[in-house]
Amino acid sequence: MQGNASATSTSSPPEGRVYEEAAAGHNSPIMPGSGHDVVVIGASAGGVEALMELVSALPPDLPAAVLVVLHVPARMPSRLAQILDRAGPLPAAAAIDGETIEHGRIYVASPDWHLVVQEDGQRLRLSHGPHENHTRPAIDPLFRSAARAFGPRVAGVILSGALNDGSRGVAAVKAHRGIALVQDPNEAQVGSMPRAALAATSVDYVLPVKEIAARLAQLAIETVTDEEKAGMPTQEDAARQIINNDLEAQAQGIVRSGHGALYACPECGGVLWQISEHEVLHFECHTGHTYSPQNLLMLKSQMLEATLWAAVRLLTEKATLSRQLSAEYLTEGAESQRARIEEMTRLDEQKRETLQQMLEASPNPTGQAYAVEEALDQGQDPQNPSPGGS
Repeated sequence: MQGNASATSTSSPPEGRVYEEAAAGHNSPIMPGSGHDVVVIGASAGGVEALMELVSALPPDLPAAVLVVLHVPARMPSRLAQILDRAGPLPAAAAIDGETIEHGRIYVASPDWHLVVQEDGQRLRLSHGPHENHTRPAIDPLFRSAARAFGPRVAGVILSGALNDGSRGVAAVKAHRGIALVQDPNEAQVGSMPRAALAATSVDYVLPVKEIAARLAQLAIETVTDEEKAGMPTQEDAARQIINNDLEAQAQGIVRSGHGALYACPECGGVLWQISEHEVLHFECHTGHTYSPQNLLMLKSQMLEATLWAAVRLLTEKATLSRQLSAEYLTEGAESQRARIEEMTRLDEQKRETLQQMLEASPNPTGQAYAVEEALDQGQDPQNPSPGGS
């Protein structure tokens, strides 16, 4: 589901504008720090308003860098950076490929580019890598890369949105001993993403947006404890390792892992692996396209509907062509042959009418997927969480 903010996508990373030095003079490159000073935020439908409210409540001297991903259409211009720049005291701009990460700034992902943190934590990278959950930019790549680079210094925030991009990312933040904050689903315009995040991992705070801003300001100056630094994951990107090992096993003719699923990737047609990482299930092909189960169901349903409409078209064309052939090539007196062709044509028309009636009924295949998603959304709501820390 796309956000509604309207950097045009190009074949090279957007340059963005160079930040002006903040008057407070607190801007400094990210160095080994003591607080939760790397804030990553993900939002989708209804997220523009939530982001504006959040950044408007951040202090002008926030000793943290803020990295934002909002789902936006790939080929549409986005003015989210300008909107956030005007909404609050911190300067905001579209992230530039290779720029250093500094405190007191807001970096915004551009349309059709994943925003990720370089492994050494010093720079941002814009990636045209495979879609995740059928979107680019996606929330999960930012959260995962920040968690790998900064560990417990990360505070991950999930705001309003549909489906569940960000769930895997916020679980990665928690696995690296970071802090997870989720907008109260009852406040969010669209509560699916917050609820999915709550179902995916143990969230530290479930708060209204204004209180999230205040909590982030406090977390930025709190010292990351030795306990938080302990127990950091030593193995990263287990999904890719499983897939690569299976590809090598296939090449060597030996037994594979058994994680291969029965489903094909909606985008490239490749085999999908079913993998649980940080206890969050996802599907991934060897190209790198990844899907949550709900997102995969939605895409499969949309593909089914498109295929059935194509069948309606083909049946219409087939019946029409059969009648054309009958009219142009059968001679007078060939009534039995004409009747046989007409009978086959009527069968095609009956099939077409049945398919069209099914597609025009409510719910159609895509509508059924929405109904399943709504049921899952309601069923995974952890007892209707109220605002406050978990």
